[in-house]
Amino acid sequence: MKAPSRQVLKWIGNKHRVAEAIAGYFPSDFKVYHEPFVGSAAVLGTLAPRLAVASDVLAPLVAIWLRVQSDPQAVYDAYEQRFQAFTTQDRKLVYREILDRYNASGDPDDLLFIARTCYGGVIRFDKAGRMNTPCGIHRALPLAKFADALKQWQPRLAGTQFVVGDFEAQIDAAGPGDLVYCDPPYQDCGKNLYGAQTFSLQRLFAAIERARDRDVRVALSLDGSKRSGDRICNVLIPPNVFARDMEVALGRSMLRRFQMAGQSLESEHVADRLLTTW
Repeated sequence: MKAPSRQVLKWIGNKHRVAEAIAGYFPSDFKVYHEPFVGSAAVLGTLAPRLAVASDVLAPLVAIWLRVQSDPQAVYDAYEQRFQAFTTQDRKLVYREILDRYNASGDPDDLLFIARTCYGGVIRFDKAGRMNTPCGIHRALPLAKFADALKQWQPRLAGTQFVVGDFEAQIDAAGPGDLVYCDPPYQDCGKNLYGAQTFSLQRLFAAIERARDRDVRVALSLDGSKRSGDRICNVLIPPNVFARDMEVALGRSMLRRFQMAGQSLESEHVADRLLTTW
């Protein structure tokens, strides 16, 4: 289980740096792997399971992974077109055009480029449901490196079925002997961040408990020592659902980097809790 050296997507809260550590806790004898909050697919891409179902409620995000799986050349061509405009013209103007087009059409190629070039990989929406994250300060991933990312990722997704759907239905579809990994939105993030608007942690806990009772093994990443302003997050876990509660260090907070532009982040090191039902 070796993580890809490059990410296809930049995504807030992604587990790229710790995917190997997380996957290292997984059993090796599971039947089907399920990831109902696919996001950047960091753990999925590291595990590269023989059979998997990965899902999300954001249809353009699922479409990105379907295209990486089935037609990486088309994904590259679309990225190259946007990259050339972004690097040879007014980058903020080009970014704004791509952002406006995505808000109008939901084009997955636009979402991929936005995720790679928006500030901190923070996918954020206004009250009207329009993405409004500003252009980032870093360069877009160079074409050769993006091509290398696609080359690494396509074979890792060969056994995965990608589905648009709510996490509860996807967890409920898991059968005895299956493995589910959940990486839901952080509870203490702003409600304008993608995925946090309607997410219910209590509904997730209930789905996990039902899955456990069907002999499905479930792993869950949750807010650990992550800060929210001056407060340390403390998510209450229902009793008797999980067998283990571990800490996985994540480094410095991308979200706090976005919120504290120009300030020191020495005190902003964060960790997730990894809980398992076995």
